Amino acid sequence: MGTLLTAVKSKMYIFAHRKARGMLDGEYASIFRGRSLDFDDLRDYVPGDEVRDIDWKATARTGTPLIKRYLATRRQQVLFVADTGRNMAATARGGEVKKDIAVMAMGVIGSLAIRHGDSVALVHGDGGASVALPAKGTENHLEQLLRCMDGASLTRGPSELCARLEYVAAHYKQRMLLVVVADEVAADPRLAKVLRRLRAQHEILWIQVDDAALAGPGSVHGVGMDVAGMDPVLMLLAEDPELARSYAEAVADRARALAQMLQASGIAMAGIGTTDEVMAKIFALLERHRRAH
Repeated sequence: MGTLLTAVKSKMYIFAHRKARGMLDGEYASIFRGRSLDFDDLRDYVPGDEVRDIDWKATARTGTPLIKRYLATRRQQVLFVADTGRNMAATARGGEVKKDIAVMAMGVIGSLAIRHGDSVALVHGDGGASVALPAKGTENHLEQLLRCMDGASLTRGPSELCARLEYVAAHYKQRMLLVVVADEVAADPRLAKVLRRLRAQHEILWIQVDDAALAGPGSVHGVGMDVAGMDPVLMLLAEDPELARSYAEAVADRARALAQMLQASGIAMAGIGTTDEVMAKIFALLERHRRAH
């Protein structure tokens, strides 16, 4: 097993004791409906589980509600759609490099998928070029996907998430879970159009790696965030408080527009700014998706 996935698993183990890991598994499993009648094992009941799945005899023996888990009728596929353009080499809200947060988020969801017998695939790229890696259900393959995400750097081309989503819409027809891992993007007609196409065919989760503040409280100017020639803007914002306030308002308006677009499309989103937030934010993301569907 490679070092990236080892780091992810260490973070998962530290965060989640046995019951919490069971809850995270339960939230992931709720995404896919339909199952066989092949019994797999028992786990602790967590809020949101189907009451019909409680094994009452086992519950009576142990005094703790237990849920029967079943083997899926077929393996499900998780497709990560990731921006690996130069924006992912920028600095996130908590001061880390964005790609490091993306690797952790992909690793957590990928580990859940493989533990459930599902397969993971990846579409990534920069500019207009998309690269697709096939679906496999092994940890070695997940490590390969994480290394692709980890390779995002300043030497890459510009970030263009819509191009990745359009590639998926054109080439993937089988229903699957799409996990979008992206920089902050603007809600525009092009994005709205491709999301309508994808939402009609797939389940979608959206993970946004939050930007560092460019001005005002929480600003991390000077720690290497500039990947798109923003230094002149940073200087202006630092010198003019009124301009900085206007800029912050524009950023907030863009974030609200994206959140509204995703909500209207029935897509749950999590904004993550540090690797320490990943586990809790993904749990909340899966829970919101389950409740919305």
